[in-house]
Amino acid sequence: MTTFTRRVFSGVQPTGHLHLGNYLGAIKRFAELQKTHECIYCVVDLHAITVPASVWGGPKELANATRQVTAAFVAAGIDPVKSILFNQSQVCAHAELTWILNCVARLGWLNRMTQFKEKAGKDRENASIGLYDYPVLMAADILAYLGTHVPVGDDQKQHLELARDIAVKFNNDFSESIAAHGFGDQFFPVTEPLITGPATRVMSLRDGTKKMSKSDPSDYSRINLTDDADQIALKFRRAKTDPEPLPGDVDGLKQRPEADNLVGLYAALSDMSREAVLRDYGGAQFSAFKPALAELAVAKLAPIAADMRRLLADPGHIDAILADGAERAGAIADKTMAGVKDVVGFVRAR
Repeated sequence: MTTFTRRVFSGVQPTGHLHLGNYLGAIKRFAELQKTHECIYCVVDLHAITVPASVWGGPKELANATRQVTAAFVAAGIDPVKSILFNQSQVCAHAELTWILNCVARLGWLNRMTQFKEKAGKDRENASIGLYDYPVLMAADILAYLGTHVPVGDDQKQHLELARDIAVKFNNDFSESIAAHGFGDQFFPVTEPLITGPATRVMSLRDGTKKMSKSDPSDYSRINLTDDADQIALKFRRAKTDPEPLPGDVDGLKQRPEADNLVGLYAALSDMSREAVLRDYGGAQFSAFKPALAELAVAKLAPIAADMRRLLADPGHIDAILADGAERAGAIADKTMAGVKDVVGFVRAR
């Protein structure tokens, strides 16, 4: 069995304003994973342009959003020296490997991707090929670095399954060539998901059945990472709840999506379990719990927001971080692509 370096790869799209869901569901975990894994984190700007420019905002907004995501990564504790932090479009291997994997992936596999159906809606004929092929690009993102682990939310689990299927099929299709070139019994690892912690899925403050989203027209549905203390307090004060007090145990949160969401947010921000939160606040009214949650959120997010503002004031420094990360990422991806080309049978310069 081929042994691979334990390497985490993950990315965040540079679209809209980053919010509490992005922080708890992804960025906070990214910082923690640096302690145990070799980590590569990517601002996936190629993925951003798979939808109309009216969604991602056009060239100026894309550049600004790319720098904002990078600033959030660094402000939240991702070390760009210890980890690799870069934007996808600076490493051409992502696009190049996507084409090769397109020739491995099957049409039927992509036709089963539910996220394309959701994003394209009823007007699928006008959706871009890029949106349809998004999952293969995601597979290339991971496999270009021989990523062994990917921290994913529920909405990306199907895409990771596709990446695993593509890796297995490539390994099987080219098994003889892989062995002949000295790569052992498999070229690509079968990437494992990392889904941990109490707040993998953070819900809207206006509707506990919907995911917190950058695209929600109501700014009161989310806590932005750049919100100040007054905005955070106001949004939690206006957050939708039911009239009952908080229950004494987690079973009491069933069928109460807004209560469950707010308790989950407190748990994630305080690194407590839901059970521990309810031991402290069970029986309390939301009029007492919401201010405590707002105070906790401000304590956690205010330093990040301040550091983001400092970083964004010097875009040249952010661009230098991305360029350094792209050079280091490119060195890994280029080695992978050389191996892929040898295995497939492409003639290349030596």
